[in-house]
Amino acid sequence: MSEPQRILMVAPYPPHRDGIAAYAVQEASRLLREGHQLEVLSPGPSAAHHHLDLKGTRGALALAKRVRRYDRLVVQFHPDLFYEVPSSAGGHAATSAALGLAFRLARSTEVRVHEIDYTLGRAPAPVGPAVVAMLRSIDRLVVHTEVERRAFLDAFRIDPHRVEVADHGGSFVRRTNLDRAGARRRLGIAEDVFSFLSIGFIQPHKGFDRAVEAFAALTAAGLGSPRARLDVVGSVRVEEPDYVAHLDRLRELAAATPGVTIHSGYVSDELFDIWLVAADLVVLPYRRIWSSSVLERAALYDRPVVATRVGGLADQAPAGAVLVEDDEGLVAAMRAAVEPEAARSAGGAAAGPWPSGPLDRERVQAEIRARGAAARGAVPRREDGPPSARALASAVEVSAPVRRIAPLVLPPPVSARPGASALKRVVHRLTAWQLDPVVAQVNALHRAIVAMTDTLAAESTPQRGGSAADGHAETQEAT
Repeated sequence: MSEPQRILMVAPYPPHRDGIAAYAVQEASRLLREGHQLEVLSPGPSAAHHHLDLKGTRGALALAKRVRRYDRLVVQFHPDLFYEVPSSAGGHAATSAALGLAFRLARSTEVRVHEIDYTLGRAPAPVGPAVVAMLRSIDRLVVHTEVERRAFLDAFRIDPHRVEVADHGGSFVRRTNLDRAGARRRLGIAEDVFSFLSIGFIQPHKGFDRAVEAFAALTAAGLGSPRARLDVVGSVRVEEPDYVAHLDRLRELAAATPGVTIHSGYVSDELFDIWLVAADLVVLPYRRIWSSSVLERAALYDRPVVATRVGGLADQAPAGAVLVEDDEGLVAAMRAAVEPEAARSAGGAAAGPWPSGPLDRERVQAEIRARGAAARGAVPRREDGPPSARALASAVEVSAPVRRIAPLVLPPPVSARPGASALKRVVHRLTAWQLDPVVAQVNALHRAIVAMTDTLAAESTPQRGGSAADGHAETQEAT
């Protein structure tokens, strides 16, 4: 073991609800077990020893004044911790230069890179050169997978000896001793139901809506509820209009899909692990990610996982994890997991064949929207059966012009004029409490108009053929 050191760790910290904060706690515990004297500096009020606003040039320079007191500086790096969003080119470069100064003044600097924009390495001056210079001032850069290491070296042209790969879950410990049966009793999940789980912060790039749509496809094939269930568990990381709107969309999809439940709210470390233990399959349909703490925690309990092949997950995934390329692969992997269970519950009878050919995503979504509207009582169902595939397709065509309207977003407080960006940021902070709710309401109205247009168009389109049975068969084909 190395000689005890006095270490300053810079990171978000609990009770801040953040994946990096949870990671930092476990890293801190490891360093303390090794005998080091550790102090934590976080960007806001927390259980850390010190609090400091780290944003922008001023924050980085304030950090530089403190680092000489310690033997080692450890930084849990995420751009949002240090850079203003949005940031002008000059402001971004100045922040990088100030961070570089802090890293050079430290006696030893270790930076664990949780996320970074690779394109910055080739960005024009002053942004690109400033970022590269800042990274070259670091003694030890740590990433989570070999894929990330290769991408990092290619993007920023750093000395390869300074960039290492560390096990993402090397400091993780179990938070519950419950077994599967005990976890299910705690959560109220029936023992004979196949349980899919998507868990983590709810935000668009996590792709939990893809899991709901895949479960809807299983339901259409007779493999969903009541034989199986999907639980989406987590909270919105940042109360921004786009994230809140994404949660609203998830709730609409869940309301339209039997067997899907959204559990929105902060989850303690213990309860997080209890959900993992209770699950038969953890579904991580990420659109974009570097590495996944959920994947590591699932591995602690030997829980099966299906995930999309993005970022460094191919390197990080444990043996037995299933990686898929797209939505069709996700449906196929979820079906393969639940089908043996469904066959046993049916006394050995095999489930019906999965429809051949590519999954018609637009029709599946249209059916989900139509069912959701019916479940909410917005428009009554036709007496002769559910909307037909023709009606669903027509509904999508009718609402297409409305869908093409981009969501309302406030213009970023940046300007090419010297000093104007600072003034705009001040104005933004003074008026955001009034304007953000207006933006959210406008976007909510837009979504409501799309849903209403889809429902009315589907219900007003004549059914092809004359019987309810024909309409039902056509709908099954569409889904």
